[in-house]
Amino acid sequence: MAAGLLTSDWAPAFAAVPRSAFLPELIWPFDMAAGRSMAVRRRDDPAAWRGYADDADVPVVTQWDDGTHSGTEPGAVPTSSASMPSVVFRMLNELDLRPGHNVLEIGTATGWNAALMAHRAGPGKVTTVEVDGAVAAAARGAADRYGLDVRVVHGDGALGHPEGAPYDRVIATCGVRAVPYAWVAQARPGGVVVVPWGTHFGNGDAVARLVVAPDGKSAAGRFAGPVEFMKLRAQRAPAVVHSAYVTGSVADGEESATTLTEEDVLGTQFGPGRFVLGLRVPDCCHVVAEKRAGSRPVWFYELGGDRSWACVWFRDGAAARVWQYGPRRLWDEVAAAHRWWVAHGRPDHTRFGLTVDANGQRVWLDNEGAEAGPEGSWAV
Repeated sequence: MAAGLLTSDWAPAFAAVPRSAFLPELIWPFDMAAGRSMAVRRRDDPAAWRGYADDADVPVVTQWDDGTHSGTEPGAVPTSSASMPSVVFRMLNELDLRPGHNVLEIGTATGWNAALMAHRAGPGKVTTVEVDGAVAAAARGAADRYGLDVRVVHGDGALGHPEGAPYDRVIATCGVRAVPYAWVAQARPGGVVVVPWGTHFGNGDAVARLVVAPDGKSAAGRFAGPVEFMKLRAQRAPAVVHSAYVTGSVADGEESATTLTEEDVLGTQFGPGRFVLGLRVPDCCHVVAEKRAGSRPVWFYELGGDRSWACVWFRDGAAARVWQYGPRRLWDEVAAAHRWWVAHGRPDHTRFGLTVDANGQRVWLDNEGAEAGPEGSWAV
């Protein structure tokens, strides 16, 4: 509450619906100090389990590898979780949920977020869709035990849930790379759609708050700030196998140098710089290697099928070297994207917005309330 993330109107729901009531026996909270997820079992250490469940502002993984994982060691990929409470309430604040609103949630996970909304909206007002049958069943059981009237649907969240439409509010608790138009079509005119959105450039997302147009045919709004969510399963990033791109060595690429620094390109993990690079360099992902002895490579891979790649090698106190290979000159595109960002005053997430209609989606740069014109508005 001191940080303004939990507002007074949501405090009763936070007090009445504890996160611990929706978490399983075995959880993997993220240890901020160690920088990794660690297993905590309630029967083995009930005090630690409850501390992470109800007191710590950390994400808690509840499933790995789409449910195929077993044991206490973390799996390869986290695939379901309870988000950080601060992130949960940031997004609920953007949703502007009122008593009596009809709500659609995409991505049930533990069911805690749906339960918080049900406490506020009222009985029978929340429909939540979960693609994983076992996860949906666990969330349904938790809601029933807690006495909350939440409709938990096992299905593909990308399709929404037309049987319960129209909705006053739609919220996704998974990251997307393309907002399914079904979410807009199933919302009322004037309704609000809150969704973590980003590009395949990286794992980061930004919260988009979209308002449905009076004719119900589109939704538009600005981004509210950075987050990171597990992705809608149908929109996960394609796997990148380094050896499929670089069949020999980095020396196979065309070599050059750059005056751009590591800070210029990477900034911070959730900074606007990487967000903009993703917007301006489409169909590309980047991989940042661990820094060793004052140097590290950053790789860029084309995702459209032509196997273009680029590598920039940053070294403390020295100019960075660059190698590029393939039909696309990915590094040239990255450098141009950075120049564009600087030329436009280094806008942060909140200067950008998103419009979604039946023809797709478009990102735009706002210039004091007006679109910046063709050079600042593009389809993604």
